Amino acid sequence: MIRILLADDHTLVRRGVRLILEQEPDLSVVAEAADGLEAVERVRDTEVDLVVLDIAMPRMTGLQAAAEIARRRTPPRILMLSMHDNEQYFFGALKAGASGYVLKSVADEDLVGACRAAMRGETFLYPGAESTLVRDYLDRLRRGERVPASVLTAREDQVIKLIAEGRSSREIAQDLHIALKTVEGHRANILGKLGMRDRVELTRYAIRAGLIEP
Repeated sequence: MIRILLADDHTLVRRGVRLILEQEPDLSVVAEAADGLEAVERVRDTEVDLVVLDIAMPRMTGLQAAAEIARRRTPPRILMLSMHDNEQYFFGALKAGASGYVLKSVADEDLVGACRAAMRGETFLYPGAESTLVRDYLDRLRRGERVPASVLTAREDQVIKLIAEGRSSREIAQDLHIALKTVEGHRANILGKLGMRDRVELTRYAIRAGLIEP
C-alpha cells in the first residue's frame, strides 16, 4: 500500500483528487494539508511514502514545501500537481526534488500512473510536456532571454512570500518558528539583495517569481 499525503488549499480539489487515488487498491491517502507549511509539518508526524503537492498554496508554496521535504534524511517521493503548463514551474519542481509534474486538468488520467512511476523511482511528465517545455526553454535562449537564478536563499523565499501575503513580522516568526529579530534580519537582507524599498515592490517580485498568484 502506497501511503499518500495530499496538499492543496482548495477543499473540493483535495476531495476530488482523493477520490481518484482511493479508487485504486494500492493507493491510500493517509493525511491531508491545506497549505505547504502544514504539509511539511504532516510529513514530520505521519509515515508517508508519497507527497502530492499543489504548486500554488498560501503560507508556503508547493515548491518551497517540496524543497523542505526533500532535505529530510529519508524523504518520501514527491509529485507536483498544477493547473499551470509552465516551464518555469516544471524546472522548479525538478530542482526542488519532485519526481513528476501532473496537470490538474488531466489528473483523472495521469495522477495514478504518476504516483506509481514516482514509487518506482521514475520521473513522470504528462504527455507532450517534455518536448513543449524544452522547446519553449530553447526558444527563450535563442531570443537572448535568460531564466534567472534566484538570488535569495530558500528561507528568504519563504519570508518574502509571507510578507507579500500581508503577514506581519510577528506572524512570520510564529509561522516559521524563528525569532522576530531573525525575520527582521531576513527582511533587511531581501531588500538589500533585490534593491527594493517596501512591501509593494516585494509583492510585485513575489508575483513575478511565482511565489504568490496575482
